[in-house]
Amino acid sequence: GYEAVAQKFASIRRVRGDNYCALRATLFQALSQATQLPGWLQSEDFTMLPENLLSKYDWIKQWQLKQKLGRKMGEISDEIKEYLILLRKKWKNISEIKGPSEKQEACDKLFKNEEEEYSLYEALKFLMLNTAIELYNDDKNGRRVPVFSWLLFARDTSSNPCQLMRNHLNHIGHSGGLEQVEMFLLAYALQYTIQVYRLYKYSTDEFITLYPNDPEEDWPVVTLITEDDRHYNIPVRMCQETVL
Repeated sequence: GYEAVAQKFASIRRVRGDNYCALRATLFQALSQATQLPGWLQSEDFTMLPENLLSKYDWIKQWQLKQKLGRKMGEISDEIKEYLILLRKKWKNISEIKGPSEKQEACDKLFKNEEEEYSLYEALKFLMLNTAIELYNDDKNGRRVPVFSWLLFARDTSSNPCQLMRNHLNHIGHSGGLEQVEMFLLAYALQYTIQVYRLYKYSTDEFITLYPNDPEEDWPVVTLITEDDRHYNIPVRMCQETVL
C-alpha cells in the first residue's frame, strides 16, 4: 500500500493521533490548498446557523461543547457562532496568502494554537449536524438524498439527527473519532471530496475510497491516508518530514 502511494507522493505528514485526527487532517488539507472562500462560508446566514437551528430544535441544547456542561441555551448559540466566525476568518486569511510556503507556515501556526484549533473542530461538527438535519428533512419530504444518508440514519444509534448528535457527534474528539459513514457527512458539510488511501485495502476496489463516491465535479479534493480507518495522516507531494 505504501509503495503504491509512493508513486504519487514523496512523504507523509504525520497527524496527531487523538480522536480529532480525521477532522484535523481534512481541515488542514483544505486550508493549506485554499485559494478562495467557499460559497457556503460567504453566505450571510452562515453565522446565524446556531440561532436558527436552536429556534427549531430544542434538543440542540444538549450539544456538548468542548467538555463544558450546563450552559444556558443562549450561551451555546453564542459560542458556536464564535466558532463559525473564527472558521470563516481563518479560511479567508489563509486563502488570501499567495506563496505556498507562507500558506503552509500560516497553517502550521494555526494548528499549533490549541484554543483556536479545537474551536474550529467544534464548528465543523456543528456544520455536520446542520447537514444531517437537511438530509434527514429532504428524505422525509420525498427529495432525493445520497445513499450514505440512508445508512447514516439506518443505525440504531442515529435513527434521527437528535440521536446522531447525542450518540455520535457529541463524542467525536472526546471518546471516539469519525466512523466511515460520518466521513461522507464531513465531505458534504464542507463540500469537499475526501480521497482516502486505505492501505489495508490494497489491491481491492476500496484501496482508494472517495467520500462521497460520486462527488460533484466542482468540489475541491483533499487526500488522506489511513492504515485502519481510525487514524489519518496526510500524503505530501514534496519531500518533507513534518508532524501536525
